[in-house]
Amino acid sequence: MEKIIIFDTTLRDGEQAPGASLNEGEKVEIAKALAAMGVDIIEAGFPVSSPGDFSAVCAVARSVKGPVICGLARAIKKDIEAAAQALAKARRRRIHVFLATSKIHMKYKLKKAEDEIMKLAVESVRYARKFSCDVEFSPEDASRSEREFLFKVVEAVIGAGATTVNIPDTVGYSEPEEFGNLISQIRENVPNIGRAVISVHCHNDLGLGAANSLEAVKNGARQVECTVNGIGERAGNASMEEIVMTIATRKDIFKGLTTNIKKEQIYKTSRLVSKLTGFVIAPNKAIVGANAFRHESGIHQDGILKERSTYEIIKPQDVGFRGLGLVLGKHSGRHAFAERLKNLGFHLSGPQLEKAFSRFKMLADKKKDIFDDDLMAIVEDEIKSAKPLWQLESFEVNSGNRISPVASVRLKKKNRLFVGSSTGDGPVDACFKAMEKITAIKGELLDYRLEAVTKGKDAIGEVNLRVRFKNRVVAARGSSTDVIEASVSAYLNALNKYALR
Repeated sequence: MEKIIIFDTTLRDGEQAPGASLNEGEKVEIAKALAAMGVDIIEAGFPVSSPGDFSAVCAVARSVKGPVICGLARAIKKDIEAAAQALAKARRRRIHVFLATSKIHMKYKLKKAEDEIMKLAVESVRYARKFSCDVEFSPEDASRSEREFLFKVVEAVIGAGATTVNIPDTVGYSEPEEFGNLISQIRENVPNIGRAVISVHCHNDLGLGAANSLEAVKNGARQVECTVNGIGERAGNASMEEIVMTIATRKDIFKGLTTNIKKEQIYKTSRLVSKLTGFVIAPNKAIVGANAFRHESGIHQDGILKERSTYEIIKPQDVGFRGLGLVLGKHSGRHAFAERLKNLGFHLSGPQLEKAFSRFKMLADKKKDIFDDDLMAIVEDEIKSAKPLWQLESFEVNSGNRISPVASVRLKKKNRLFVGSSTGDGPVDACFKAMEKITAIKGELLDYRLEAVTKGKDAIGEVNLRVRFKNRVVAARGSSTDVIEASVSAYLNALNKYALR
C-alpha cells in the first residue's frame, strides 16, 4: 500500500478563518488530538506573524510527539529564522516557505519580475536548509501561474534542496480535471520531480477543495494539505475528513492508497475543533455533521432496518460517531471521571481536572442523566493556558413582559470585585451592557446562536457568538443549563479574548 501523507493546517490556515481565535493551550490540545488521530504533519502556525503565534508554535513543538511539526515562512530570512527558532524543540521539524508565482500576484502584491522571484525562491530554500533537512516550498497561487514559469520554479527549488513542493489552489479557482492535469504536467515537465513529494493545498471557494485534492492524488500527488471540518480563510480549505474517508471508502478508485489516519478519532477531533474555534458544524456536513447518519424518510428507515448498506456507505462507528450514552452520575468519583475524559480525548492538568470535576458535581445535582456531550461541554472551558482577566462572580436579572429588563453583574479582576448594572432590550442584552460598563470595552454583537448540546428538558444550552471590538471580530462560546448564564459566559469569554490580546 502507498501512503498519502496528511498535512493538517487547522492551526495555521484554519485559524485564519474570520472569527476563529485559539489561545496557546487550545492549540496544543488540538495538536495532541491530531497526533492521536495519526496526522503525519501538523502546520502549527506562522511564527513571525505575532508573538502569540510564535509562542504557540513553540508550545506545540515542545509538547506534541509523533507528527512532523511545521512552521510557515515567507521567502524572507527573518521569517525562516523565526520558524527555525520556534521549531527548535520539535523532534521532527519542517520549514514551509512560500512565494507567489502568478502574474497577478507578482505584479500587484510583490511588484517583482520572474527572474527576481526565481532568485528569491532558490535563496530562501537554501537558507531554510541550513536549519532543517525537511523543507517544503509553495509557489503561491500556482493554479493561476504561467505553466512554463511554474515548472522552472519547481525544478529550481528542488535543485536547491526542497524535499516537498506544494501546489496551492490559493483562491479555489480550479476545477478537478484542470487541477489534475496541472499535477500531471508537473510530473511530465519537471526533470527532477522524482526527488520531491508533490503536495496540494486546495481552497473551497467554489466548493471543490476536496474534489480537486482527490483528483490531484489520482494524478500523482502524495501529500494533501487540509483542515478539520474544512475551516480556513474565506470558504475554507479542503476537508480532511472528506479526503480521508473518500480514499478509504472508494478503494476501487484509489487502489493501493491509504492514510495513517485512525478514522474512529475523526468525529471526536471534529467536535473539539468546532468547540474551540466557535464554528458550529452544519448538520448536513459530510462525515461529521449531526445528520450525516440520520434517516427520516420512511423508505430510507425501512432500508436501513433491513440492511444498513442500502443507504449508508460509511458505518457511523468507523468515524467514531455514536449516540449519546449515559456515562456518569452524581455518585461517581474522580477516577471514573478522569478515565471517562481520557476516553473522550481530553487530557487535563491536575488543577483543570479538579475544576472540571467540581463543575461536573454541580451539574450532577441539577441533571438526573449525564451524557458524554454534557461532559464535553463542561470540560471545554477548562482547556485554557491563561487565567482569564475578568471572572464572573454572580449576576442577577429582573425581567418580565411588562417591565424593562434590568441586570446587575459582579466581575472579579485580580481579586478586586466590580459591580455594574444596566437595562437592555432583554435580560441577555442587559447583562452584556452591564459587563461593558464594568470592563469599559464596547462590543457589537454580530451573531448569536443558542443550541441544546445534550438532550432532555434539563439539557445544557450552548451559546456561540461573534462580537466586533473596534476592528477585531472575536468568536466565543459558553454553556450552562441556564440560557442567560450561558450567554453571560460566552460574552465574558469574548471580552477576555479581546482584552488578553
